Amino acid sequence: MKKINSLLASLLSLCLLSVSAMAQEANDSTGMPGDQFNLRGALELFRQAGSPEEFEKLLNTESNHVNNLDLDGDDDIDYIRVISKKDDDVHVFILQVAVSEKENQDIAVIELEKNGNESATIQIIGDDEIFGESLIVEPGEPEEASLGIFSGRLGTGPSLDTEAYVPGVVVNVWLWPSVRFVYAPGYRPWISPWRWHYYPAWWRPWRPLGWHAWHPYRGYYHRNYVVVNTHRVVRAHRIYTPYRASSVTVRNRHAVARNNYTVTRTRTAVTGPRGNTAVRKTTTVSGRNGKVKKSRTTVKRRRG
Repeated sequence: MKKINSLLASLLSLCLLSVSAMAQEANDSTGMPGDQFNLRGALELFRQAGSPEEFEKLLNTESNHVNNLDLDGDDDIDYIRVISKKDDDVHVFILQVAVSEKENQDIAVIELEKNGNESATIQIIGDDEIFGESLIVEPGEPEEASLGIFSGRLGTGPSLDTEAYVPGVVVNVWLWPSVRFVYAPGYRPWISPWRWHYYPAWWRPWRPLGWHAWHPYRGYYHRNYVVVNTHRVVRAHRIYTPYRASSVTVRNRHAVARNNYTVTRTRTAVTGPRGNTAVRKTTTVSGRNGKVKKSRTTVKRRRG
């Protein structure tokens, strides 16, 4: 009987912790549209796709749980179209929503550059109108060897995409099917034919999920993709800049949330008792009402 009571007490404790965690997560939304889009997931779908056209279809497939955006406020998920641009060995893939008949809003852009006979580098950059800042995600894994002190919840709103990971080795994406496709002879850049209220016959919009339901899906693509602070694909970024689309409607609708959303990064040199030096990096994310949503500190020993 004592064992049964102990077991019941443990189960009750776990349930209470779960409820407490869910309550915390409910307050972790920053209010920015980026809460409702998974940058890591989008990059993973690009890896899975065989072409930019297939990538667009995957983005707009409900079961992939990458897109939960409703920028026009009609209570239906927005269709994300993909527009590609090309200049020699440089490609950009713009992820864009038609907010109205006259306004478009970029969600993110995938930038791809070939840097060898069989070598290519890729990054996805989240638009600052959507995420509060330009967030850069690339393939990789967190450097487990770095010493870290973390306070805050893992994967909350855009904070899922602002964790201060130390970037590791740059991943060669040459073998990704979509990458091989766009570098094949005769490739012509894909420009989505769809626009405001004109969408493919196979697509049926669905209702956006509430934060409690949507939040857990954001962690599914967490592994294998990391946030960095450096544009590695500089040529691609220059190609994209003149084409960037921004919606006044979206900007005005989320003006308060964006004003409250701030990210502060600091770097401090630290000297240990034996004269060893290290760099302490601290990232603090503030969300609604200016309240701190997450703070993370990592310490990396200097080499040499």
